Amino acid sequence: QVQLVESGGGLVQAGGSLRLSCAASGRIFSSYVMGWFRQAPGKEREFVSAIRWSGGTTYYADSVKGRFTISRDNAKNTVYLEMNSLKPEDTAVYYCAADPNGSSSWYRARVYARWGQGTQVTVSS
Repeated sequence: QVQLVESGGGLVQAGGSLRLSCAASGRIFSSYVMGWFRQAPGKEREFVSAIRWSGGTTYYADSVKGRFTISRDNAKNTVYLEMNSLKPEDTAVYYCAADPNGSSSWYRARVYARWGQGTQVTVSS
């Protein structure tokens, strides 16, 4: 089974940038959708971005569109989330997730079967 490990989180000032990585062990098949979600204290987990492993179609939450970029490196089995113009409201634990079935409901956490342990992103004002 695919195991996911996130890295790249940290503390950054508002307006700064971070790049998160999600390394997958095990084979990611062409049907997969890889997603990023985040959860702030006291809030529900929310969709951030997703990418189809085959073709590279990308999806973004309105709150991050134009600031975040998701990408993948097929050879490295790694998904990235480049985050620019960070805001304090982006502070959260960020999770990488894998949907083996490539669901059209890529924005719903429940369709993702595998999750990483999360990486903390803190944006100071």
